[in-house]
Amino acid sequence: MTATWTDENIFLFVLGSVVIACSAKVDSFPQPGESLRARTLTVETGGKGLNLAVGAHRLGLAVDGLFAVGDDLFGPLAEQALTGAGLSSTMIRRCPGATGAGIGFTNHDGENCLAVHSGANRLLSADHVRAAAGLRRAALVLAQFEIDDAPIVEAFALARRAGVRTLLNPSPFRRLPAGLLARTDILVANAVEAAQLARDLAPGLDAGLDAGMRSDPLATAAALAVSFLAFGPDLVVVTLGAHGAVACRRGGSPIHQPAFPVTTVDTLGAGDAFTAGLAAGLAEGRPLEECLRRAAACGAIVAGRIGVFDALPSADELERLLAGA
Repeated sequence: MTATWTDENIFLFVLGSVVIACSAKVDSFPQPGESLRARTLTVETGGKGLNLAVGAHRLGLAVDGLFAVGDDLFGPLAEQALTGAGLSSTMIRRCPGATGAGIGFTNHDGENCLAVHSGANRLLSADHVRAAAGLRRAALVLAQFEIDDAPIVEAFALARRAGVRTLLNPSPFRRLPAGLLARTDILVANAVEAAQLARDLAPGLDAGLDAGMRSDPLATAAALAVSFLAFGPDLVVVTLGAHGAVACRRGGSPIHQPAFPVTTVDTLGAGDAFTAGLAAGLAEGRPLEECLRRAAACGAIVAGRIGVFDALPSADELERLLAGA
């Protein structure tokens, strides 16, 4: 059954990315020229945009959006995954070429590294965005950086004119297009992305950053978040893995959300689950502190499971964890 919504429903509009993700669990990351034995191998449909859409939908929100897939063998798999998760196939735009794909490694500590080939995700365009009527009725528009700049810039401009709030997750990081941060209401970045953004925005903003993250990550993240507020967002959240997350909003004191204790199995997708949980809570009008707690719980659930797509929690799973905590 596909998701439906009316003007009265709360729903998110996701500028999506679709990636056929191959993930191997290994004892340690490979060195140049080294071949390793994988303890497990998973192949699933993913991508940061798809993770955000599926994650929010499983938490009970209706989701609209745009996803580009190629005309190769992976295209139908991506479409099946979308509809199998209860999302509408009308969000898919078929483009010539390869569907996005990625390869990831997870070591014995649950840390990960990965490489992604964008494929058809790079073909999602501003024209696609302008033709998407649902964007102007959303509670929140979400974007990440597995698609190109043009559709994000167009979507955030349209959202701003329609009074719709925007959330940007600049991952995988690249230099931000001019004016995008000024049209971003909510910025969510991990510690690495926040450091990269600091270096990109202003010379000297990253002074002592690496040492600060080692000695006092919470204070350093809070200082970074406060500095980003000057560039447009009214809420900045920096995620710090085992140290939790720090949120700063205009006129308020920094908020620290501790990480939920979890036996880490695989951190792939935990950040996407956090962002989906945060976006869902904010769209529902929950207090920021509650949104952060729910987001951290979503991230913990995924970090304690293998894979991402099937690991993203349902609303019932989230409530059980929160009740137990």
